[in-house]
Amino acid sequence: MRLRLYIAGSAPNSVRAVVNARAICEQHFPSAYELEVVDLLDSPERALADGIIVTPTLLKLAPRPTQRIIGNLSDTEQVLMALVGTDRRHE
Repeated sequence: MRLRLYIAGSAPNSVRAVVNARAICEQHFPSAYELEVVDLLDSPERALADGIIVTPTLLKLAPRPTQRIIGNLSDTEQVLMALVGTDRRHE
């Protein structure tokens, strides 16, 4: 799985989103993910190219379909549903 997380510096929600994204990936997709973190303060042109206007925003780039998740990623079930398309509570 290829993911890109857009953050805004060390804002509390951005820091929380990075921690949550890494924890979700390590727990549910160990060694099967690539997480790129892009700071809007350093690379605003990258955000513009991807149409990012709110941070934090997680983009699932591959496998398709692409998905966009906005927020600090604290709702693990919601994040997993967006990433894999299933409700993991019923597994």
